[in-house]
Amino acid sequence: MTDPTDNSSVPSRNRKRFPGISTRAWEHPADRSALVALRKLTGFDEVLKKLAGLVSERSVRLMFLATAVRTSERQFPHLYDMVRDAAYILDLEKVPELYVTQDPQPNAMCIGMDTPIIVVTTGLVEMLDEEEMRAVVGHEVGHAMSGHAVYRTMLLILSNIATRIAWLPLGNIAIMAIITALKEWFRKSELSCDRAGLLAGQDLNASMRGLMKLAGGHHLAEMNVDAFIEQAEEYERAGDLRDGVIKLLQVLPQTHPFAAVRVAQLKKWAASEEYRSVLAGAYPRRTDDADASVTDQWKATAESYAKSVKESKDPLMGLIRDITGGAGEVGSKLRDVFTGSRSGGDAAGGEPQGAES
Repeated sequence: MTDPTDNSSVPSRNRKRFPGISTRAWEHPADRSALVALRKLTGFDEVLKKLAGLVSERSVRLMFLATAVRTSERQFPHLYDMVRDAAYILDLEKVPELYVTQDPQPNAMCIGMDTPIIVVTTGLVEMLDEEEMRAVVGHEVGHAMSGHAVYRTMLLILSNIATRIAWLPLGNIAIMAIITALKEWFRKSELSCDRAGLLAGQDLNASMRGLMKLAGGHHLAEMNVDAFIEQAEEYERAGDLRDGVIKLLQVLPQTHPFAAVRVAQLKKWAASEEYRSVLAGAYPRRTDDADASVTDQWKATAESYAKSVKESKDPLMGLIRDITGGAGEVGSKLRDVFTGSRSGGDAAGGEPQGAES
């Protein structure tokens, strides 16, 4: 087990360590339910890799050995310390290798299913300060521990299949429906690992700053986290039903949630009883992972989505609440909104219909 006592980059402030913590402690319900189900399928990852026909992980590692810089005591030692520190905090015995690759685009990724490796770009290293980078490294360690590479692999497989059978309309529609669901899981996995990054760094402001920089660049003196959160809230409640539909269509192709949404979601989780319980040591243990109920996890997923709809200020979610609540005149409301009537969202600046939670 990695001991951080000899890590020069470990912050002087005290942080909690989480011995034996299960990834279920930070996984979003929608992400967790899928992972629990997949973990019940013995040999699933082996079948997946054979179906993928992808280059072996050994080849991927050799490629990064040849084209990137592997962190160590002599190369990017502060990043080397960070990944060891994140593994210590989250109790991961086998520390993933971390590589730095020359790329001006700020990005980080975790690759591999058997022996995950973490790759960060020079653009990201240059943009983030130490505590922001600590959260990112913790985020990627979270991916490694949760085994999220399975999503990426399935997306690659199905995207390849979709390309080959594009001439079959019904077959392509079915594949694209699965890809859409996988992208939703993938987006939720990013929210999960934002939480893992927060647990590793235990500095909410640093986590939020890093996400804000992904949206606005490194000019921190020109940005404000609170204003960015207000921006996220405006995005959620803005417009009428037409805007709600546009936002839905914009997010469906994405594998990552939008940066402002990620900041708002992370702040909400940091204020939750769930986060406080983890910090207090009351978290699920990996020794109990085998006993996790798939049914219970899917129920938690359904409850999470229902809560999101109930609490959302988005006009489209307001309409969904009306429908599920049995409200009348839904067809009329839709007709009015999409023909430009004031009743679906006052053109003079009145409160959009369905905006109240």
